[in-house]
Amino acid sequence: MDQDALVDKDFPLFSKPTKRSKPTATTSTSTTAQNIGANTPHIEKSTNIDHDTTTTATFANLGLAEWAVQTCKELGMHKPTPVQTHCIPKILAGRDVLGLAQTGSGKTAAFALPILHRLAEDPFGIFGLVVTPTRELAYQLAEQFRALGSCLHLRCTVVVGGMDMLNQAKTLMTRPHLVIATPGRIKVLLEENPDIPPLFSNARFLVLDEADRVLDVGFEEELRVVFKCLPKNRQTLLFSATMTSELEALLELSANKAYFYEAYEGFKTVATLKQQYIFIPNNVKDVYLMHILSKIEDMGVRSAIIFVSTCRSCHLLSLLLEELDQEVAALHSFKSQSLRLAALHRFKSGQVPVLLATDVASRGLDIPTVDLVVNYDIPRYTRDYTHRVGRTARAGRGGLAVSFVTENDVALIHEIEADIGKQLEAFECKENEVLSDITKVYKAKRVAVMKMMDDGFDEKEKERKKQKLKTLAEKGLLKKRSKKRKRDKSTK
Repeated sequence: MDQDALVDKDFPLFSKPTKRSKPTATTSTSTTAQNIGANTPHIEKSTNIDHDTTTTATFANLGLAEWAVQTCKELGMHKPTPVQTHCIPKILAGRDVLGLAQTGSGKTAAFALPILHRLAEDPFGIFGLVVTPTRELAYQLAEQFRALGSCLHLRCTVVVGGMDMLNQAKTLMTRPHLVIATPGRIKVLLEENPDIPPLFSNARFLVLDEADRVLDVGFEEELRVVFKCLPKNRQTLLFSATMTSELEALLELSANKAYFYEAYEGFKTVATLKQQYIFIPNNVKDVYLMHILSKIEDMGVRSAIIFVSTCRSCHLLSLLLEELDQEVAALHSFKSQSLRLAALHRFKSGQVPVLLATDVASRGLDIPTVDLVVNYDIPRYTRDYTHRVGRTARAGRGGLAVSFVTENDVALIHEIEADIGKQLEAFECKENEVLSDITKVYKAKRVAVMKMMDDGFDEKEKERKKQKLKTLAEKGLLKKRSKKRKRDKSTK
């Protein structure tokens, strides 16, 4: 590991093992990890190779209580997915678990069901803490926990930035069963209110959802504060769709007790997802986007998410599409939390068919009606591409992802294709038909630019950048980030 990596031997993520006999090699139902050395503990690692195990599994024979099995039936979950089949029994057995599986593969239920099973046996608060990187994902996780625990009178609270901190502290003092939080806000509450840390002293579970992002070096300080308040004998569960060096190092640190389920190696997109590209000049991206949006009904698309790289692009594009009489909702971090939730609600409820978003919406959001994802800007990293396109073609459904590729994106898209092991197909459209609206789109963009100047976006952007640099400097991360960028360039 590099010297500025998050993970080290003192990083208190996994609970400390109690004294017991030396661990012996364990054999999973699919794959056993290799013997690393005579005195090195063994890792129990499963991959999704043994199809017989996963195809015949039912929720009933995973060890879940009858009420949980019945709830799954009521929610239309008739058969466990591979990640659920492999991980639920291990969690019920008291193991630390790292689960790596595709987006839309049922990872949330894989940890929520066994946690709720244990909670039903011994209900108290605070029973578990779930840490997730984005506010929107925190609210969605709460909805899923409430649905799965509907017969338990579950008390679940969300603690995220942008909401009233005093009310959040009061809610925590009522000892809800589960707390779902973003790292920054839970850190502030733990540090500023001495009555709150003791509430977590008996927590049985710590979950890091989208663990690769939560374990990013930018959250190190927040996580250390959280871990200090948690008991040593907790269970730690990490779930993600993409593997990182930090997760690999944590697996090694907890090798004497962790169970690692890996549905695939590297990056993977689901087979039901159709992935295409359009090679176009940068100055007509808006024209092509407008053309695709005008065709979504003909394409049988119920709703679409358009991903852009910056808050500026997201805001400008929303003004442009509104000027062109397109109904859209915009989701980016410059908006207040209430406006972000309102935009997401309008999209999820079907009031608007299109969501414009930065990568704040790329992780975890499960909206069944999303049939199309458009990469207006190509992401820098394959894992971000994987998470973006994973917003469609979920739970066995089909979906389409279209990426706008300019001459500056060719190297990026080739790298993504190599990493996912799949070549993108060309999206068919008639250039003359697309460019027939170029004058109309260009005129609307000029109006949108003037509107953005009038609404003071530039000032907000400068203030946000200043605040971000200040926060990074306080954490001592500015040098670390520059080193990371150099490493990323050197490995390409």
